[in-house]
Amino acid sequence: MNISEFKTAGKLITGLGALKALSDEMARLSINAFAIITDKGVSASGLLDQVSPLLSTAATIVIDDIPPEPEITVIENKLSLLREKQIDGVIALGGGSAIDSAKILAATYDYTGKLSDLFGENTLSRRTLPLIAIPTTAGTGSEVTNIAILCDPKSQMKKGIVSHCLLPDVAIVAPEMTKTCPKAITAASGIDAFVHALEAYVSVNATPITDALAEKALKLIYNALPHAYANGENLSAREDMATGSLMAGLAFGNAGVGAVHALAYPLGGRFHLSHGMSNAVMLPHVLKVNAPFCADKLYCVAKQLKLCDRHHTKDEAVKLLLTAVEKLCRDVDIPQSLTHFNIPEDCVGELASEASKVTRLLRNNPKQLSVEEIEDIYRHAF
Repeated sequence: MNISEFKTAGKLITGLGALKALSDEMARLSINAFAIITDKGVSASGLLDQVSPLLSTAATIVIDDIPPEPEITVIENKLSLLREKQIDGVIALGGGSAIDSAKILAATYDYTGKLSDLFGENTLSRRTLPLIAIPTTAGTGSEVTNIAILCDPKSQMKKGIVSHCLLPDVAIVAPEMTKTCPKAITAASGIDAFVHALEAYVSVNATPITDALAEKALKLIYNALPHAYANGENLSAREDMATGSLMAGLAFGNAGVGAVHALAYPLGGRFHLSHGMSNAVMLPHVLKVNAPFCADKLYCVAKQLKLCDRHHTKDEAVKLLLTAVEKLCRDVDIPQSLTHFNIPEDCVGELASEASKVTRLLRNNPKQLSVEEIEDIYRHAF
């Protein structure tokens, strides 16, 4: 076994009722004058009102208009607001966009350079503001990763900032916070979490630790997502999804993701297709191409999900898994084609060119893809 490093938030607090720990954690981190970073959907759902009585003191500033897939200019504007208030901590409440935004805001509060210079790996060396992350979706795993994604309007691409400074001090994963998550977001974020676990499992950087997390995450998400989608009040399914998403985040935050995410990035940057939906649509098509290069791992997944038995060959088991993944996407009403989103097929070349530049992710993929192979994957997605 090669030497590996495992990264996560400073403390994980999980389970029904975990939110009650918020006040104590704020006191432990000496958070008094703080910002809450969230979005309009969370505010409208009443979740912000549920959190307010559990805060150790009233928020100094509430930023509740973080958009889906935020652009870098949004973060620059919010950063100016925070600096005016002289805060001493940040609380993220929401899905991946809100948590990613909060991570960047906390990490760049006293940064004097251009945010655009931070895209890439290990470009930040310190964070002065403590950060608590509370997810309201079961999908991104952002509460336990050292990655934050922004849209760069100049290149029309999603880009990542990767740094240990982005790891929250505390992640509070309370399943009841996902009950109000709309069905469409439950579906897209749920498939996103499944992709995280699956890509981490077949990553060239996978370890026994990330494999164990990914295997359990895949099983939880596969079995729970249809139930959480059908009935958002199903707390058992919501808890399994929250736990599965968290475990998938721990897995991919250390093993990395691959071609599904790399091919999803241009769809979000150019056509503003949500991160979860982009991954969900691309998953079956990338999986088919990767399958011959990670058949042993996929065979293990098929057995974990009880899709095959000892009478099935490895090839048969992998085919059953591919069929099951496609069915899972259909069961939660994920569109099967990029055409559904009015994306023109004549842009395949441009999409492939952009995706091929996401080497940070493509290098983790079990099969190294040429630009021509990426083009073929996009074509099959129409």
